[in-house]
Amino acid sequence: MDTRALNHVLTHSSDYQKPSQVRYSLSRILGECVISVEGTQHRQQNPAFGPAQIRALTDIFLSKSIKLRDIWSTMTAASEHATRIDILSWLSKMTLDVIGLAGFNYDFDALNETEKPNELNQAFSVIVSASQLTSVLPMLEAWIPLLRWIRSDSDRKIDAAQKTMGRISRQLLRDAKAAVISSHGIDKGGSIEKSSLQGRDLLSLLVRANMATDIPENQRTSDEDVLAQVPTFLVAGHETTSTATTWALYALCLRPDIQTKLREELWTLETETPSMDELMALPYLDAVVCETLRVHTPVPSAVRIAMKDDILPLDTPFTDTHGVVHDGIKVSKGDLIFIPILAINRSEVVWGTDAKEFNPDRWASPPDLASQIPGVWGHLMTFLGGPRACIGYRFSLVEYFELAVPASDIGKKSMIVQRPILHSDPESKSQLPLLVKPYCKTSGLS
Repeated sequence: MDTRALNHVLTHSSDYQKPSQVRYSLSRILGECVISVEGTQHRQQNPAFGPAQIRALTDIFLSKSIKLRDIWSTMTAASEHATRIDILSWLSKMTLDVIGLAGFNYDFDALNETEKPNELNQAFSVIVSASQLTSVLPMLEAWIPLLRWIRSDSDRKIDAAQKTMGRISRQLLRDAKAAVISSHGIDKGGSIEKSSLQGRDLLSLLVRANMATDIPENQRTSDEDVLAQVPTFLVAGHETTSTATTWALYALCLRPDIQTKLREELWTLETETPSMDELMALPYLDAVVCETLRVHTPVPSAVRIAMKDDILPLDTPFTDTHGVVHDGIKVSKGDLIFIPILAINRSEVVWGTDAKEFNPDRWASPPDLASQIPGVWGHLMTFLGGPRACIGYRFSLVEYFELAVPASDIGKKSMIVQRPILHSDPESKSQLPLLVKPYCKTSGLS
């Protein structure tokens, strides 16, 4: 692994883009969204939010986490023994509620099992199910465009679901615009400036950014581009967050000592609803989140295609069979470059001989070489750490977790993201059954 070559590929995104086959596969699920387009169209999609806006969403993450905690508490209270719970299923419902509210102020109410799933929830379920299917036809369609004219039953269901999501998304956009116009008095001559971009959900922030008078025209996005963010927030945000939190609890089950140490740190908080700053001030919680994303990376790999002839610069020169030393690798237009994210995250060269072990203590003094890996850690961790810290915080505090099956029975299935499966039940859906028991601060396990 050469970090300089990796840096070159990831920082020259216009020269190394997602292959057309990958873009087709993503657009089949998400439509033309920010993670399925490239070049100028990608640069024009400029979500108007950063760390400050993410902090403002903390209460959404916590409130839904508390609701799920209470559901689990009710389930465990009915038994004197630990209760078996498929946490992946419940975390998926909870994160759907979170992403709906944080993304565009829409409550899926997925945690409310007494009510029939609403229309958008049903459409989203179709999209997610399609992303988890292993089928030959979609793979062939990605490489043979002519086959895309053959519409399968799955294609028709996806088309119908996308139409439903599009119709509801347009209504949400109209509502968001009306709310911004009303709150800022734009219809009466008022205006919005970039410095006033505040909002409870990301859709409102995008709308405000488009209406801000001091934002350059080339940074504004069309209504269609704004609408394209809805499936991105839903599918990408939901899938990575729910699976990452699931793998965090899995890792804590394998290491009860780490689970205990984390719980002791969390008990130092004096409130049930801490701010993002209070959560980020907990070093061991941050370390557990970082280590989860390192060992159990939700998206294990990526691929790019060279858009022109180029030379990849190398940190470590190599000598070819003719004895000539090279400090770069020639790349031809059309060459595919595989980026092994999980392998990099578990590289002994970077992380030492215990790279494959789950050890949050390593983040007290991470190796220098890790800081040279672009995007994978330096940028991605800052964004992803917050939401996952919020979600995992409440569960680790008041519940004790054990695996409900032997660790050897748990495997991984990768379809865009890595989900847990049971080797003993390969035909069933992705799942992670845990034994959950309430934990009392004064006396330990109840």
